[in-house]
Amino acid sequence: MDTRIYSKQCKALAEAGCEVVLIAADAENGDSEGVSIRGVPKPRNRLNRITITVWKTFREALRQRADIYHFHDPELLLAGLLLKMLGKRVIYDVHEDLPRQMLTKYWIPAWSRRLLSCIVERLENFAARWMDGVVAVTPTIARRFNPRKTVIVCNYPRLEDFASSEVSSYSDRPANVAYVGGISRERGSVEMIQAMSFLPKEKNVRLKLGGSVDPPKLENELKSLSGFENTDLLGFLSQRSVSRLLAEVRVGLVVLHPTHNYVDAFPVKLFEYMAAGLPVVASDFPLWKEIVGSSSCGLLVDPMDPRAIADAIQWLLTHPEEAEKMGEQGRKAAFTRYNWESEERKLFDFYCKILGADIPATCK
Repeated sequence: MDTRIYSKQCKALAEAGCEVVLIAADAENGDSEGVSIRGVPKPRNRLNRITITVWKTFREALRQRADIYHFHDPELLLAGLLLKMLGKRVIYDVHEDLPRQMLTKYWIPAWSRRLLSCIVERLENFAARWMDGVVAVTPTIARRFNPRKTVIVCNYPRLEDFASSEVSSYSDRPANVAYVGGISRERGSVEMIQAMSFLPKEKNVRLKLGGSVDPPKLENELKSLSGFENTDLLGFLSQRSVSRLLAEVRVGLVVLHPTHNYVDAFPVKLFEYMAAGLPVVASDFPLWKEIVGSSSCGLLVDPMDPRAIADAIQWLLTHPEEAEKMGEQGRKAAFTRYNWESEERKLFDFYCKILGADIPATCK
């Protein structure tokens, strides 16, 4: 039920009149909102995931006799190549800059990360050359692939998820701040919690963290930090729960570390905060400066400095009129530019280009 894959792409294609089949590990067979779901067994470990699960996914995909095969996981590159060898039309959707991402994977021995990163980049580039198309989530990722058969489809939020009338007035909300997404060291979890210890105790500001902790053992370290007494770990949240949470806080945090994988990323959480009308406290990366600065929707900080994060939160909480205006400006930018509705047309056009077909009337 990945948001980009199921909620955005699959549902949009189904609503446009396409017959959509979603194949996923550990899923139950059935139909959901016009999308047919076919499950393959959940892998027992990483080796099983890149061998047996890939093979079973390939076989299930072949049974569908589809016009287009659109896959999202890098380990399915081999399945994609096999489908191409059988004359199928295949699209590779690149969510992350995988070679750069591998440089920070905690489960890969540090001494081997750079070598493995180089190997993976060569393999990914080789496989992508044989695909009919590549869908990239950011311009930086897109630059790695053939521009003639690559399209950028950004992972912006769906406006319908943030159009609820059940939104509390900004001035009536408690002095809470939120972060939504994967909770890891590289995503600023330590610094966000530490920042809470620098805020005035009498303000009773609480940090709401929505997401799964990765790796799980990090949770014990987070609980030992000064500032955790003002922090709530909410666990994984559905999209509806995310929208509900953001409607009840005053500030959205996105203070990812300056790693290769993040400095040029378009984090969906940033645009979700904007769509929800929240002022943001974001990492001062050049690309993010352009987004936040052009929209005047928040403050930029050094993500490695908990006190700087705390100062930005404190300023927004003590200047509610300015903070609310920033939120309104961010919401306007999201509703006019940074939204999924502006991106799905690119996906429709790309499919039609690969199929050599006119755009169906339902897509117009």
